[in-house]
Amino acid sequence: MEAKDRMARRVVGGVDTHKDLHVAAIVDAGDRILETRSFATTRQGYRAMLAWMRSFGELKRIGVESTGSYGAGLLRYMQAAGIEVLEVTTPDRHDRRKRGKNDDLNAQNAAHAAFAGQRTVTPRSRDGMVESLRVLKACRKTGVNARRIALQMIQNTIIAAPDALRDQLRSMTRMQLIRTLAAWCPDLTAYRDVEAAYRISLKSLARRYLELHDEIADLDMMIGAIVEDLAPELIARNSIGRTCAAQLLLTAGDNPERLKSEASFAALCGVSPVPASSGKTVRHRLNRGGDRAANSALHTSQSAVSGRMRRPRTMWSGVSPKVTPNSTPFAP
Repeated sequence: MEAKDRMARRVVGGVDTHKDLHVAAIVDAGDRILETRSFATTRQGYRAMLAWMRSFGELKRIGVESTGSYGAGLLRYMQAAGIEVLEVTTPDRHDRRKRGKNDDLNAQNAAHAAFAGQRTVTPRSRDGMVESLRVLKACRKTGVNARRIALQMIQNTIIAAPDALRDQLRSMTRMQLIRTLAAWCPDLTAYRDVEAAYRISLKSLARRYLELHDEIADLDMMIGAIVEDLAPELIARNSIGRTCAAQLLLTAGDNPERLKSEASFAALCGVSPVPASSGKTVRHRLNRGGDRAANSALHTSQSAVSGRMRRPRTMWSGVSPKVTPNSTPFAP
């Protein structure tokens, strides 16, 4: 009889995620805490957590913190097991101020939020091509930053280099400079000499720049191929390149059905109007929240469209304007 009552009971879970241990809590149909326990961040730990939660009754859903980082593995496992997972967003500051903060309380707060459906969103699934796109874009971003730092180091090193060395490199373009430095063959045993040390450093920085340049080109090719597979109609539009399209795909995720309407996507990108009325004054302001990277991608695309619209009509059609002595091209 007790087993039947346990199976008939509906429960909701909450998880506070960490690098090595996840702290899980379970609440009953009355939103009362039943138990709290810690589990390892391994497949065996995920399996034990799911079995533990189901031992209290029918598991309705789980609220998980940080599904994009520490909770990514748990998210994939629970979704593969057919469990509804909600991402718990910003904690309740008023409740935290009263009760304090620790891992058990965070897990319990996540369970309460999942039970009430407050401070929760449907997380992006991380098991498709969009997740591959995200990883490649993140790698490309760090590569671009490292390449920029290498170029800055080359320029700063040349500024402080001995005059004889600096005069050789003064009038070169960027790629001429990089390839010239990379082709140098300095004496590696003379590193105690100032000019030799400068030559060794500049050659190392130039080779680093070229390696990063080739790495970024390879990543761009992979990213472009994924974007063309996922959204060929999007990049076929005017003024939407692969970079902007990739960011919009990342914002939508592998499960864009979680976005119920165009308005929800606009709010997610931070381009939706927000009421800012008071009394007889009725007005709106622009949403300053949402995914700022997606907001930047939309702004970049809009700027490109506006720039093309300001161009003369003949430049769009490719037909040269007919100019007469008493007329001006591109006149309305």
